[in-house]
Amino acid sequence: MSTEKIKNLKNEFLEYLEIEKDRSQLTIRNYDHYLCFFLDWSKLNYPEQITASIVRKYRLYLNRYKNSNEKGLKRVTQDYYIIALRGFLKYLAKRDIKTLAGEKIELGKSHDREVEFLETEEVMRLIRAISGNKISDLRDKAILELLFSTGLRVSEVSKLDIDNVNLKSGEFSVRGKGDKIRLVFISDSARNAIINYLKRRKDVDPALFVHLKRSKKDDDQNVSQMRLTPRSIQRIVKKYAISAGIVKKVTPHTLRHSFATDLLMNGADIRSVQSMLGHSSITTTQIYTHITNKHLKDIHKKFHSR
Repeated sequence: MSTEKIKNLKNEFLEYLEIEKDRSQLTIRNYDHYLCFFLDWSKLNYPEQITASIVRKYRLYLNRYKNSNEKGLKRVTQDYYIIALRGFLKYLAKRDIKTLAGEKIELGKSHDREVEFLETEEVMRLIRAISGNKISDLRDKAILELLFSTGLRVSEVSKLDIDNVNLKSGEFSVRGKGDKIRLVFISDSARNAIINYLKRRKDVDPALFVHLKRSKKDDDQNVSQMRLTPRSIQRIVKKYAISAGIVKKVTPHTLRHSFATDLLMNGADIRSVQSMLGHSSITTTQIYTHITNKHLKDIHKKFHSR
């Protein structure tokens, strides 16, 4: 029996993800959560105790699991837990540590993902919900315009510095998932919104989008700054979705979906959309073809004569 306890091996696996695989801190935290969930459930101490029978029982547990609000785990979420476990087992095999072979764990049948997106009219309503001219209003409008114009992930928007964005050429490079660099393009309306916002900035913080705390003396002067977090940007998007009376759940990722859907509905080819979204696999981008196919069906039904 291995003398190495499984919790120590789990920590070494997370270090391996960080150093050898160069995974993001968010990915590492997620893997830690998924693996701790398995270890807390299984009460196992050593890797050789992981068997096909244990994994099968664990999958049943995930499928039947209910949290304190009686909500279960979606199938795609269950897959994340299993992917983390499978990755851990493959890592153990690479180190010649006796355990269940990761290849013996198969994912369940994949289901088509439901993609929530906004129609163009809804996007316009969302942006028009910002009617003020305070610096915070200009910042928020620039955020919404940029999200829809580029399809950037919220984490990518949060990390942007002013120097990253070439407002003259209307294009710039961004470092996305897996440390991959891609080119993104800014619409004229997004470009103008960012220019108007930056004109009112009085600070020297390098971040493009910052937290603004107004003083009592002046709305624009004496601004204390701090880079907006992804969570802060999510709250901003939610705030204006409610103001606009949009009943759908609207997040920064909804605007990313809307960006992709808008491109495809207007004739863009899927390979170009894949490149602009920064997807490493065309399979990921193909989730949008279900939406555009439905759109074409609706057009056929509405306009084609009997």
